[in-house]
Amino acid sequence: MLIIDKIKNGIVIDHIKAGQGVRVFDWLSLGKSPHTIAFVVNAPSPRMGRKDIIKIYDTININYDILGLIDPDITVSIIENEIVTQKIMLRLPRRVENVLFCKNPRCITSTEKYIPHIFRLTDSATGIYRCEYCDETRGTEDFR
Repeated sequence: MLIIDKIKNGIVIDHIKAGQGVRVFDWLSLGKSPHTIAFVVNAPSPRMGRKDIIKIYDTININYDILGLIDPDITVSIIENEIVTQKIMLRLPRRVENVLFCKNPRCITSTEKYIPHIFRLTDSATGIYRCEYCDETRGTEDFR
């Protein structure tokens, strides 16, 4: 059995699909972080079978929209004085800006570099987004 110390103050990112924790870890640049971090891969889970977990032993700023784009089933617990003070249930964001990028060469974003790449969620079941300017589709798997 794996035992990891309690967090006095920090963040627990839980219910990450097994194998997706690396994307979250990399996106948050936790490898360069000065904070103590526990990264558990393929932990047993009665609900999910297997899951990844990231525990950060301090508070950091997180863009929950982008985290929801990586995996909308993630839960984030904010810990203060060893007590969960807030539990955040993520979901796919309705709109993302400069996160997904349009690959349509005829889209205005291809020629006018100052225009932000804006995508709106059109199908939450499949994670499909459409470019606000040209209707080009992108999926959540296109997020790097």
